[in-house]
Amino acid sequence: MSTASASATASIPGSVSAAAPSATARTVASSGRGGRRRRLWRANLAGYAFLTPNLVLLGLFVLFPLVSAVVISFEKTNGFGSGTFAGLDNYARLATDPVFWRSTFNTALFTALVTPLSMLLGLGAAVLLNSVLPARGLFRSILILPMAISGVATALIGVLVFDQNNGILDKLLRFAGLQTIPWQSGGAAAFTSVVLVTLWWRVGFNMLIYLAGLQSISPELYEAARLDGAGGWQRFRFLTVPLVGPSSFFLLIMNVIYSFQVFDIVFVLTGGGPQNATSVLVTYAYNNGFVTRDQGYAAAIGVVLLLITLVFTAVQWRASRTRDLVD
Repeated sequence: MSTASASATASIPGSVSAAAPSATARTVASSGRGGRRRRLWRANLAGYAFLTPNLVLLGLFVLFPLVSAVVISFEKTNGFGSGTFAGLDNYARLATDPVFWRSTFNTALFTALVTPLSMLLGLGAAVLLNSVLPARGLFRSILILPMAISGVATALIGVLVFDQNNGILDKLLRFAGLQTIPWQSGGAAAFTSVVLVTLWWRVGFNMLIYLAGLQSISPELYEAARLDGAGGWQRFRFLTVPLVGPSSFFLLIMNVIYSFQVFDIVFVLTGGGPQNATSVLVTYAYNNGFVTRDQGYAAAIGVVLLLITLVFTAVQWRASRTRDLVD
């Protein structure tokens, strides 16, 4: 009976079998998924096409020199011809090199002085220039002006100021009847001149980043704190400092990386002297690579510097993520 009914239904003109709609739906769904995959593939292809020039430049000017430096650090070279494989001899030499350890200490001391001082001065300048201060635009321009010139030009200006024979500062000291300072022949004075010139160059950058962070803070927060009786120092300590935390983290990483890689200011101002008093890791690597022509040893110094920078960045990144998860 059921077979006859099915046959009768199939024989009725215009009737459609129950299996037909489901097959059509599957075909449409399959074509829809295929279309989405093609569109996704085309979008990914366009993205990689835009990234390709940057990736090529990154590989050519960053990754390739980095890999080459690591390879050269395992070689003994004299500046002429190809080097010979020396294994870990260059790294073993670092452990017994007093100039390397002196340069490492100077780099760490330079970082420990420049990083917090430049950040504190930058934050203080940003707070002042974010308030109702006359001629704020002029002061901002003055602080940002050193960013517009190179480190070499900044160091040359520093030479005009700190030269112990004809420098402006020593001339002012002599005019005032005071004792001059041996900026080039005294180790502590030479190191101080490098720090001061670097601060003059870096404070404007820190101020700019902090100023952007301060201008993103709602004024209502300060108004509420003022109505609750919080004084200026309390508002700064409990509102400003925590709220510019992301800016501080960014500046900490950038300033430490810059301090570990400082070269131009030290090279122009003191050349690493007197008696290696201002020698840092990059200047010492430069002297080995381009003065004594020992590129393998210079590359080993560069690899150690890279590892120090990566370890510090990883530790700070981990600490920042842990703090964000706790908050």
